[in-house]
Amino acid sequence: VMTEPPDLLVVGGGDGTIGCAAGQVAGTRTVLGVLPLGTANDLARTLQIPGDLRAACAVLTEGKDVDVDLGRADGRPFLNVASAGLSVAVTDALSPALKRRLGPLAYPLAAVRAYRRHEPFVARLEFPDGDHPTLIVKDVLQVSVGNGRHFGGGATVAPLADIDDHALDVAVVEQGRLRDHVSMARLVRSGHFVEHEKVHHRTTRRVRLVTDPPLRLNLDGEVVGGTPTTFEVQRNAVHVRVPQHATGARHDGD
Repeated sequence: VMTEPPDLLVVGGGDGTIGCAAGQVAGTRTVLGVLPLGTANDLARTLQIPGDLRAACAVLTEGKDVDVDLGRADGRPFLNVASAGLSVAVTDALSPALKRRLGPLAYPLAAVRAYRRHEPFVARLEFPDGDHPTLIVKDVLQVSVGNGRHFGGGATVAPLADIDDHALDVAVVEQGRLRDHVSMARLVRSGHFVEHEKVHHRTTRRVRLVTDPPLRLNLDGEVVGGTPTTFEVQRNAVHVRVPQHATGARHDGD
């Protein structure tokens, strides 16, 4: 039985597994070592941790330590993006066999399948700190709350988010027409989709999401919890070992 937390905790797996581990070491001096063994590996992409296992192992001994923010959804941790709506249906459509066969390409295929079955919903976003007025949007496709920038193997669903900026990047996407989403899909990789007329964007440290009907949540690819939910950011919560050349985060203090 450990009486003290370890100096370094190495976790091999996907974003959901690593996010769960991050929640366990948040607020401690333990450094998280990441071996990206999942399908999407969006945290590794953000922090420039190599996908090659041998190179990722080398980072554990040769890298530097940074501290990153941790998102919380009613206390549940997420490092990249939390969302409600289409993304949950996409996760439901991502069978293990599909991910093994197609890798990251499984995400757009699952998105097409999920879009065909999607039922729009009403989203109410409340900002307890008073930095924005309450936002109510009808006919919603998806609400995303980004601590990091990427989801689904590199899709830039929170383009203005920085895992080290102490803020959450919130995007509400209206259902719209099919042609709206075709044009939006072209902008997802670059992140310019937030400029689309069907997208409402806010930056905040805390937001409460209420939906009608209540919906399940996707936290870094894991479907857990549901609305209503309060999202907030825990600043500089997790120490992570990254390559010496990485610029995705910095070390702000103990």
